[in-house]
Amino acid sequence: MSRSLRRGGIAAIAAIAIASLSSCAAGNTPDTLQVKPDNAAATLGTNLRLNNIVIVTGVGTSGDYTGPANVVVNIANTGEVPAELQSVTVDTASAAFADAAGAPLTGIVIPAGGAVAIGGQGNPSALVATAAVHVGGFAETTFTFKDGQKVTAQASVSPDGKGLYKGYGPTPTASAVPAKTTAPASASPTAGATTPGATTTPGTTATPGTTATAPAVPAGATTPAVPATH
Repeated sequence: MSRSLRRGGIAAIAAIAIASLSSCAAGNTPDTLQVKPDNAAATLGTNLRLNNIVIVTGVGTSGDYTGPANVVVNIANTGEVPAELQSVTVDTASAAFADAAGAPLTGIVIPAGGAVAIGGQGNPSALVATAAVHVGGFAETTFTFKDGQKVTAQASVSPDGKGLYKGYGPTPTASAVPAKTTAPASASPTAGATTPGATTTPGTTATPGTTATAPAVPAGATTPAVPATH
């Protein structure tokens, strides 16, 4: 083999090696590997995309759990007409919708060319009153839209107070505060009432601490004579 062919072969091998190393270096980055979050996502048709689907339970919950839970999801609509989410179920338990102020909703509208975040402060909510899930595991969650389309995803189950979903859990119901009781007011003597045990002289007013006086004799009246004593 001639020296020129030998040198050409070595150069080709070196170029392939360098290209391989470069591709390996680039392939180790998350962008190149297309690394995605662990949270579930789903596509419905060509226009609807559901991202970061998570079931959030109460603070401090763990293991097998039965109780209230919020469904958290971001729904994007790239279509030219609005889409309306009509129901969400976690396994067989249905969620109730409410707006940001807590007023009940029959559905949640995703505007054309827009997106709606469900869950979290200032957003509409989807609350399952009694969800039977395993915290740290996954739960089958189904989204049904007004046009009849539906999609099911395995949503991760996370407790409130942990990671990105702190504050996304169900709000606990405030404990009932016992009604205050008012002590009966002390009875005060009514004005003009007579104190028990006090005696009054007819025609006079009995004033505590004073002596009653005899009725005055009208002017010009004759005082009856007192019979003489024999």
